[in-house]
Amino acid sequence: MNSNLPGLSETEEVNTESPAAEPIQTIEPAAPESAPAELILPSADLAIETLEADTAIETAEAEAAPTPVTETSEPPAEATWLDQDTSSLKALKRGEIIEGTITATSPTAVMVDIGGKTEGIIPGRELERMGRETIDLLKPGATIPVYVVNPSDHNGDVILSVNRALEELDWQKAEEYKESQQVYESRVAGYNKGGLIVRFGRVRGFVPQSQLSADRRQGIAGETPEERWGGMVNESISVKVMEVDRSRNRLILSERTASKEARESRKEALINELNVGEVRTGRVVSLVDFGAFVDVGGAEGLIHLTELSWKHVTHPKDILSVGQRVKVEVISVDRDNKRIGLSLKRQEADPWDLVATTYSEGQLVQGLITKLTKFGAFARLVDLPEIEGLVHISEMSDQRVNHPREVVNEGETVTLRVVKLDIENRRLGLSLKRVNSAEYLDQDWSSFASAE
Repeated sequence: MNSNLPGLSETEEVNTESPAAEPIQTIEPAAPESAPAELILPSADLAIETLEADTAIETAEAEAAPTPVTETSEPPAEATWLDQDTSSLKALKRGEIIEGTITATSPTAVMVDIGGKTEGIIPGRELERMGRETIDLLKPGATIPVYVVNPSDHNGDVILSVNRALEELDWQKAEEYKESQQVYESRVAGYNKGGLIVRFGRVRGFVPQSQLSADRRQGIAGETPEERWGGMVNESISVKVMEVDRSRNRLILSERTASKEARESRKEALINELNVGEVRTGRVVSLVDFGAFVDVGGAEGLIHLTELSWKHVTHPKDILSVGQRVKVEVISVDRDNKRIGLSLKRQEADPWDLVATTYSEGQLVQGLITKLTKFGAFARLVDLPEIEGLVHISEMSDQRVNHPREVVNEGETVTLRVVKLDIENRRLGLSLKRVNSAEYLDQDWSSFASAE
């Protein structure tokens, strides 16, 4: 108990509870049972040690005795401090994170109460590196996490850091995400030659090219990192934490493992907020024979082949490429089956408006034969290629025709007459046999005179 007092053995005690100390009785150490009693003799050294112990005890008793004071209604300050519960006080350790309350701020330092009548300092050099968002948090009375940089510098001050604390908390959060395999939503902050840089709070995470989603890998093109990754900066990205190595400052993320789960979640959220008639900007992620799939902000919608252009399109690759950004209109939303219908052509001028104001029944036009079928031939207007009309087999000739190829060939340009104009249903009927019909003679003459 009193090993801190020189000359006292473990069995010797000092009574400091009473102001008036009672005589101290020195208890000699018991002799070992194996040693004869007559061999235990006090030596000169033991006498000196006993004398030193007595002197130390007297000094301790003098220091422990209270100083006489005049009685007052309030206890002495020293007594108040001694009565205080100090069980919560503990030595600060370098690298630990604690909560503190800001007591004062200035351009050169921020004072933080970290408990136990202790204040720490966030130095001005850290304030200079802080972003506006963090600085706005540093107001008197605010509770913030702080990282103990140095429990006691050369001036005896406790040096603290907010940035380090927030960063350490983000590393801890990354560990939690790794364990739970929860999907983390972020944005692409940058890139290097091997992949994308993604912010995980204040920590820089890395997504290698091999860990990108299939859709994103399809959009990679170019030789330089700028060409390959530049267009992806600021795009939203969903990742899972694969590796956390704080000592090496290494945080590896994977979009590939998160893409399926995240895609379904984003698609459901997007479908619930989409409305028919909305216009969105998206990125082409894949091309198929019947259309193109476009990512419109977390979910993919389909542009059917017939909605790609007012012109005839054989395959989506004729007008689109993977990775291309396009403006599309939402034309259908099936929330039960989670399907989104999109249109590219409706962002262009409707050529049928021009047909309605420019063409009329009986008018002669030039048409390019584009396709032959058993029931007729399709012809594209030379002056308005977006519009195709049908020359029914009954309108091919005054003679019986078994198949349109007996009269016309694909790629051939012929003169045709408009015999049906249905703007509402977007149908154009054309005739080859009525081109020289006498019933349109007056109309043809009027058109010829007007042209003259």
